[in-house]
Amino acid sequence: MHKIFVTQPALPPIDEFSEYLKQIWESKILTNNGPFHQQFEKELAGYLGVKYISLFSNGTMALITALQALKIKGEVITTPFSFVATTHSLWWNNIKPVFVDIEPVHYNIDPKKIEAAITPHTTAIMPVHVYGNPCNVEAIQKIAEKYGLKVVYDAAHAFAVKINDKSLLNYGDLSVMSFHATKVFNTIEGGAIVCHDESTKRRIDYLKNFGFADELTIIAPGINAKMNEIQSAYGILQLKYVNSYISKRMEITDYYRKLLCNIPGINYVQDMSDITHNFAYFPIFIDSEVYGKTRDEVYETLKRHNIFGRRYFYPLISQLSAYSGIPSAKPGNLPVATRASEQVICLPIYPDLSMSDVSRVCKILQI
Repeated sequence: MHKIFVTQPALPPIDEFSEYLKQIWESKILTNNGPFHQQFEKELAGYLGVKYISLFSNGTMALITALQALKIKGEVITTPFSFVATTHSLWWNNIKPVFVDIEPVHYNIDPKKIEAAITPHTTAIMPVHVYGNPCNVEAIQKIAEKYGLKVVYDAAHAFAVKINDKSLLNYGDLSVMSFHATKVFNTIEGGAIVCHDESTKRRIDYLKNFGFADELTIIAPGINAKMNEIQSAYGILQLKYVNSYISKRMEITDYYRKLLCNIPGINYVQDMSDITHNFAYFPIFIDSEVYGKTRDEVYETLKRHNIFGRRYFYPLISQLSAYSGIPSAKPGNLPVATRASEQVICLPIYPDLSMSDVSRVCKILQI
């Protein structure tokens, strides 16, 4: 029986991509803000409904640079329920992460826990739109304004997500996206920072290109994190197809919900009102006392049937050896996140996944 993986990248037609490659071969421009890079930034900003975008080689470098661009120091309040790049970006900037718990419905950082974690050393909040479901952006903004804090959103999962038909990426001081191969929208590797004014974009663009303002002027110790022309051309082409990718993900999500809705002990995330979702993931949460099996038992059973889900996110970032010594990382401080990490499995979802394969996954879960 064929293997079903948690995800597969959505790829545009290769014959269409080859036409872009021919143009790159003819121009011999491979990087350094070339014509496809400039075109992609413009078209992507238009598609997403944001003012300014700066493209990056990957999402992690974008996170690191976003913190540099805002000159964040000291302590940053964040979530332990995320991919490690969120907290790693703080470490690379010599910033101390302060973990607070998540809320139990959509698994985002709990605004009610943020205020108590603020100290004189706190300079920013770094929330994550987990699984593409928006954080409570209004509550977070009120806290930030009250204490004079910056807000940098890790929006790696939130491509094309909208609140009341307006881009989620317009909240906070900066939003950072990932275009990794596993994401709803991919440029093989890649990422971007969304900002709200031209001067901030200019600083970000300097920082991702060694700090060069011109041939002779370096404004800061920048890095090399530019997106190249091949990735940019690929991204332009992907914009033609991403709506169809999201539509297929929605169909798969609806089918999963139909097949799993009456199984006691299996819970899944519901859609949020007034939100345009991108259906980036389909996580389920196993309540072992009701279901009769633990999450890990279910995970191994699926593997034996050649179905490879992912315990996303497990372990918590706060449980990793690099961060477990931080006082805020104690499990007793993070009961909701700890429980979620012990219950979660992300089931396979990608545009080419067949409905028969979705049915195959759910039959195993019904045993």
